[in-house]
Amino acid sequence: MSDDNPSRKAKTLATQPEPGPRPTLAARLGLFDATMLVMGGIVGSGIFINPYVVAGLVHTPALILGAWLAGGAIALAGAFIYAELADRMPKVGGQYAYIRDAYHPLAGFLYGWISLLTIHAGGSAAVAVTFAKYFHVFSHDAISEKWIAVAVVLLFTVVNCLGVRAGGGVQSVFMLLRIAAIAMIVACGVRLIFWPPPGAAHTAWFPLLDRPLSFDLLTVFGATMIPVLFAYGGFQTSNYVAAEIRDPRKNLPKALLLGVIGVIVLYLAANFIYVQALSPAGLAATSTPASTVMSRALGTVGGALIAIAIAISTLGFLSQAMLSYPRVAFAMAEDGVLPGMFARLGTRSRAPVAAIALLGALISATVLLGSYEQILSYVVVMDWLFFGLSASCLFVFRARDVRSGAAAQESGYRVPGHPWTTGGFVAVAWLVVLNTIYKYPRNAGVALCILFAGVPVYFLVSGRARRPRSSK
Repeated sequence: MSDDNPSRKAKTLATQPEPGPRPTLAARLGLFDATMLVMGGIVGSGIFINPYVVAGLVHTPALILGAWLAGGAIALAGAFIYAELADRMPKVGGQYAYIRDAYHPLAGFLYGWISLLTIHAGGSAAVAVTFAKYFHVFSHDAISEKWIAVAVVLLFTVVNCLGVRAGGGVQSVFMLLRIAAIAMIVACGVRLIFWPPPGAAHTAWFPLLDRPLSFDLLTVFGATMIPVLFAYGGFQTSNYVAAEIRDPRKNLPKALLLGVIGVIVLYLAANFIYVQALSPAGLAATSTPASTVMSRALGTVGGALIAIAIAISTLGFLSQAMLSYPRVAFAMAEDGVLPGMFARLGTRSRAPVAAIALLGALISATVLLGSYEQILSYVVVMDWLFFGLSASCLFVFRARDVRSGAAAQESGYRVPGHPWTTGGFVAVAWLVVLNTIYKYPRNAGVALCILFAGVPVYFLVSGRARRPRSSK
């Protein structure tokens, strides 16, 4: 027999707990953490290994350091651009949000699509395997390198699921260790410079150029920008977590500028030591300049120390990736173009747990399938294509300000020298893309196929998608 007593029904409803407010992303990162995040997105293992590529192209100290200085200037221009974008749109997702709002949701989706499948998964898998190789050398363990790589990915997945404060703290510690590692190289290099071993090569700073001023010099110097700009890339990933930075309109632009300037100083110091301690010819002759400097200064102990430093650097880069990359999937899920479960936050951690787990699973699968090297070959063209496209969003936003009459009233951070600085940065980014397509047409073609495969997927999901409330 049913109970139709209205007063009892009302009493029952009154005792039922009301659903609480939906958890939102927690703004727990300060200026220091944000600065370490910017630097952590840039500094990987490349500075310990790759400068020999530049020395193989140009052969005088002035040109070698000039290449790293020019690359730093381009990176600083990019930092200015992303600082204004962060000031205008301090939202989760960074580049995804800028491209979506400036051009079309399809363009934003394609960036998120290619990021999840290649840029983030392939790049992070390669870094995890690099760590596993160095770990395997020291541990002499019988465990497969692939399983070591998967284990460290799962470790950082768990850490970042605990919340942005935990993930940011771990990332900051690893960045400080990387700074200490570069400082150690510089200190050992200074020792070699002032107390050179017998038979050490002499570094001559004149002449400044290794060939006459000509178009040939310009093209060769331009070729040095490829490895240099790759070494400076990555600062844009800090914009993914804009919604989790305290006072992001103030702190994120500052962090971008401080972080990029800090990396320029570190890179110039390391390359000055490489050139002065090894000579340009000696730098070009070794594919591991950091190990060479440390081994000459401290013997086998120095070689072991630099191997540990490289392992720490790869861990730090992976920590930064696991902190920032999942925010793209979270933003896409909030927009309804990924399953809604990836927009859910942990009740206590207020971290996008499902999105973090998704990235961890994609990276682990890429490692176990052994496909990261192939995927990594697709990363360059896509990463720099969207790097330039994201920067070009600034032209769209500025034009909208002019049409709406808001340009005169707008306050906040603005890029100095716009539109010339912005246009120059976009041109450089897309020249990198064109150069990569020219050199590796097959890889570029596969990357474009993966990109455009996202078009039917977008239209499949967008029909049922609806924009939820803002993720700001």
